[in-house]
Amino acid sequence: MEVIRRLSQRFTPTPLAGKPINLYKTPQFLHSTTPIIQSQHKPILNPNTPFSSSTSRSPASWLSGFGMIKKITKLPRILQAGHPVLHEPAREVTVEEIGSDRVQKIIDDMVQVMRRRPGVGLAAPQIGIPLKIIVLEDLKEYIAEAPEEENIAQDRRPFDLLVILNPKLRKKSDKSAIFFEGCLSVRGYRALVERYLEVEVNGLGRDGKPIKVEACGWQARILQHECDHLEGTMYVDKMVKRTFRTIENVDLPLANGCPKQGVR
Repeated sequence: MEVIRRLSQRFTPTPLAGKPINLYKTPQFLHSTTPIIQSQHKPILNPNTPFSSSTSRSPASWLSGFGMIKKITKLPRILQAGHPVLHEPAREVTVEEIGSDRVQKIIDDMVQVMRRRPGVGLAAPQIGIPLKIIVLEDLKEYIAEAPEEENIAQDRRPFDLLVILNPKLRKKSDKSAIFFEGCLSVRGYRALVERYLEVEVNGLGRDGKPIKVEACGWQARILQHECDHLEGTMYVDKMVKRTFRTIENVDLPLANGCPKQGVR
């Protein structure tokens, strides 16, 4: 799920090297492979911390790094709507697969792809992997870019990185809310989507241990959005069709007959 930003709230990220570039004027950056330092499959806790090897090094030694061997890998691209893997159900990760290098690398790649976009959630099918894996986090920095009244209305609060394999979602109440949503796989567009206000998700962590998440508000919306991806469903399949619009038009008035944003 994409970070919702108004035009005036967009910022210019800085790549690993060189001058800052404007993602919106250079769309190829979003879908090109970018070299990074491989994480050796360790959990990632800080989005500003680069991948590192199992050897502990200070920031200075990491930057110099002369004489140290680093394995370079490339980030996968985010697939866009229309690719078959986005419209078909993914399969569960087997217990035997969870601890494998392949699955752990997929998780690491997903976290980095999500953070580089940036987004608040990503499902494995979005990078071409038909497995039931989702990652999500919402940072204070992202939330601070939105108007305070909007965050209050959406019940949006920061939460740390969550990695969930084989998630099973159920609603905790029939209460729902309608707000604009975006998606990393539908670049440049938004639409109103109705979601449950409270959900519970059970699944497995990246270590294979059971995990249970009870969420409300915006976090519940992110979980529903990402779990939908695992079933081959995108937000455009659930949106209020007449509200579908470009990012540039997201603040324009809704057409007559469209539902108002907020709790139902």
